[in-house]
Amino acid sequence: MNLQAHWRGRERYTVFATAYGDGAAVRALCEAWRADPERPARLHVLALAEGLMPGFHRIPQDEPGLSLDLLAAPLDTALGQLSASLDAIYLHHPGLPGAAFARPLARLMALGARLSSSGLDEEQRAALQAQGFAFDGDEAIFSSRKPRLPAPPTPERRALVIGAGLAGSSAAQRLCARGWQVTLLERHPRPAMEASGNLAGIFMPLLSRDDNIPTRLTRAAYLYALRLWEQLGGIGQAIEGQACGVLQLARDAEHAAVSRAIAAEGALPTDFARWLEPPEAARLLGLPAPDGGWLFPQGGWARPGSVCEAMLAACGDRLVRRFGVGSVRLEHADGEWIARSEDGTALGQAPTLVLANGPDVLNMPQASALPLSALRGQVTHLDAGQAPALPVVLCREAYLTPAANGVVCAGATYDLDADPQLRISSQDENLARMRALVSYPGAALDAPLAGRVGFRCVAPDRLPLIGRLPDFAAAGGTERLRDVPRHPGLHALLGYASRGLIWAPLAAELLAAQLEGEPLPLEMALVDALDPARFVLRSRRTSRLPRAVDE
Repeated sequence: MNLQAHWRGRERYTVFATAYGDGAAVRALCEAWRADPERPARLHVLALAEGLMPGFHRIPQDEPGLSLDLLAAPLDTALGQLSASLDAIYLHHPGLPGAAFARPLARLMALGARLSSSGLDEEQRAALQAQGFAFDGDEAIFSSRKPRLPAPPTPERRALVIGAGLAGSSAAQRLCARGWQVTLLERHPRPAMEASGNLAGIFMPLLSRDDNIPTRLTRAAYLYALRLWEQLGGIGQAIEGQACGVLQLARDAEHAAVSRAIAAEGALPTDFARWLEPPEAARLLGLPAPDGGWLFPQGGWARPGSVCEAMLAACGDRLVRRFGVGSVRLEHADGEWIARSEDGTALGQAPTLVLANGPDVLNMPQASALPLSALRGQVTHLDAGQAPALPVVLCREAYLTPAANGVVCAGATYDLDADPQLRISSQDENLARMRALVSYPGAALDAPLAGRVGFRCVAPDRLPLIGRLPDFAAAGGTERLRDVPRHPGLHALLGYASRGLIWAPLAAELLAAQLEGEPLPLEMALVDALDPARFVLRSRRTSRLPRAVDE
């Protein structure tokens, strides 16, 4: 199948392969794209792959115009969860079962899309023909009498981003990588001065027996963050921190039993997560570990501010930084968002606006109806000699980092008040949890009050808000996400709770893909779970009165 002749003259082109194998065919396709002077500006390659953790894996590429998604899922599952418009498909899948895949595949095909196949039986060819594929040998062209939505227009690549913490810095980096011009507004004089200003953030995945939505999201985000940070220069180099591993101790014997059951299933690669029984965990720590724990070898800690700095540095001259601007008010006129300072000075304008300013977003009328909360978190800073020397990050109900620059971080509290000052009661809580964590009651008994207070932005379901902001006032009787009215050009990257370090890169990548009309890097079930408009539907359901019963 000659794709070069098919992709010329296009802005973007998307190819789906049903068998990644050793990757040779995909690498050859990418090389053909690189070598073609008339290539599309953007090539998106999606392929089913084995040997990966379940879910969708976006693999960052050196070229900004190239994206690669490896889909670790059966074909029917992948097709049902994929959001993409396919221009070509290689349907080479040994032992492809049945013909049920034909309909969901046709849903994703662009008009005039090409198909190359091998090993199809008569039932499968007939099913594809019934969906609009016209075969000539083992190749086919897709057409359909059903109405198709037009391709989204190429966006005007200008954006305002409010907030220069992890969420906003990630948004700027992922948009600039696609050629956008971004103006980044921050009320403080420097980036990462709110919740992203802690000395150490922990990066680790989440495990659950049922592999639920938070687990799947955190896994995808964690793996993407590791890949992207490596591309930006790496932990311990461009980014301050250590990929030293994280040991999550079991809470008790019951929790240990559930963890053993997960480990016994054998689905977790050892470089992702490994269950340690008490003796092995204790040997690693040099401390008691009475119920064992999970070791995440690729985990560790990073200073969030250094992650922000690395991402902003990667933006180059496409980024305009306007810091120290104080509070911002928004206007929308003639298809553009205008951000103004308190004295009315225009700070920037663009057709796309991204709100990435944490709990401060609730002061903006367009977002004030979002059910977000600010949870106070106090972290305690200890001199290295006041805590055990750890080879890994240690966590359970609390966390404790290895010493860096002579400082150990212990925390963090979850408080419902708005006190920005350090307080003894919160430090006492952190130290009590630390002593329980390391089974060492005398640790840091005389520690002076030291640390930092930040406020996490948290949604009721503890999931982030990623995507276009809903217009609550105009929602009316809306029953489906796709029908919820939205503020034009207004988008959110909010609600990262305690996981901003790893959620932020993939969340920004998802939003950038949505803005560009690209294939999305997550399954649609996860995309829908993160949609800010989910709260419009939930508010309707909770307020709906039961119908009267006819007598």
